[in-house]
Amino acid sequence: ANPHLEMRFLNLGPFRDTTTVHISVEDVDEPPVFEPSFYFVEVPEDVDIGTTIQMINAKDPDAINNSIRYSIDRSSDPGRFFYVDIITGALMTARPLDREDISWHNITVLGVELNNPSQVGSVSVTIRVLDVNDNIPEFPRFYEAFVCENAKVGQLIQTVSAVDQDDPQEGQHFYYSLAPETANNPNFTLRDNQDNTAWILTKRSGFRQHEQNTFYLPILIADNGRPVLSSTGTVTIHVCSCDEKGLVMSCNAEAYILPVSLSRGALIAILACIFVLLVFLFHSLPLQPYMLDEEENIHENIVRYDDEGGGEEDTEAFDISALWNPREAQAFMKNRQDMMPEIESLSRYVPQASMDSSVHSYVLAKLYEADMDLWAPPFDSLQTYMFEGNGSVAESLSSLQTVTTDSEQSYDYLTDWGPRFRKLAEMYGATEGSGTLW
Repeated sequence: ANPHLEMRFLNLGPFRDTTTVHISVEDVDEPPVFEPSFYFVEVPEDVDIGTTIQMINAKDPDAINNSIRYSIDRSSDPGRFFYVDIITGALMTARPLDREDISWHNITVLGVELNNPSQVGSVSVTIRVLDVNDNIPEFPRFYEAFVCENAKVGQLIQTVSAVDQDDPQEGQHFYYSLAPETANNPNFTLRDNQDNTAWILTKRSGFRQHEQNTFYLPILIADNGRPVLSSTGTVTIHVCSCDEKGLVMSCNAEAYILPVSLSRGALIAILACIFVLLVFLFHSLPLQPYMLDEEENIHENIVRYDDEGGGEEDTEAFDISALWNPREAQAFMKNRQDMMPEIESLSRYVPQASMDSSVHSYVLAKLYEADMDLWAPPFDSLQTYMFEGNGSVAESLSSLQTVTTDSEQSYDYLTDWGPRFRKLAEMYGATEGSGTLW
């Protein structure tokens, strides 16, 4: 439109025109989109491992429609209870579920474009684990009851209740009864109050501590689950002496073992007499000094070992006892399995003059045996070494003996060994005025 119109040309108008504009929206690669945007799944806790509990679906909103690969964000499932198929998106259980341990799981499933892994979408999956009756009912604590000796028939002595980790939809309800083996118990009976509690009542009177001071009453507890689960709990009942008001005075049955006429003062007097008698006997015994047996050597604390030295595992390899007891040397060598008979007999040619030189003579005998048989097997007690130097077939193995002094040795070859031996070459190979080596 022309914004500057002259009034005299209005009758020639209108001075405007129209055009059509085409806008083309170009495609941009976007992450996958899940449908629906949130998943809620209910699973019973006894579901088998590998069961598919939900199909997760995502698609690429772009025109190319790339394939999607599925995975689980492991930070949302640290226990690795679930697994998702990478291609189909089937969400499955990977471990047994336990509602009593974890009743809700909140995991995140990721969708990644196959051709562009940088494009990642996600969806939240909330999983509720449904209860299954897999826990038995039981007493919440150890029940210990007391019954008076003068208790009457039908007297209440204990109220019991139970707990169950399961949580059925219709609520918990427990049933109580005496265990089958004590259904005809002559002492106590059980009344189910139909409110998840039960009473233990006396079935007779006239309990006596000296006859039986403790009773054990097994009680059967059953729940209302499907299937019904049950357990047996035991209540311990003590017989006690009580006053006229029913207050417990003593539950110790040992008091009835003592005579009735024995009072506390008499008991103290008896104990005092016993103590005085023991003191008298102690002082009447003659004190005899301890005499050391002449044959007893107080220094006999030497422990003899069969090992040749520290870390020697082969205790048959060498008996060190032959060194401190030369008389055992001959007997020891006769028992050795690693010596030839003719080698063994050579030790007798070395004289053993006195006790002072016995160790030296024995070592010489062993050395003589080693020298005579150079082909003996290499046992721990016999080592053969070849000699090097004068008299050896190999002659001297030391190149340092080719000259007598360092001044006669030439070290000029160090200059050819590179920069690492520069310092040695300067110390031995260079002479004054010789100039630079390299």
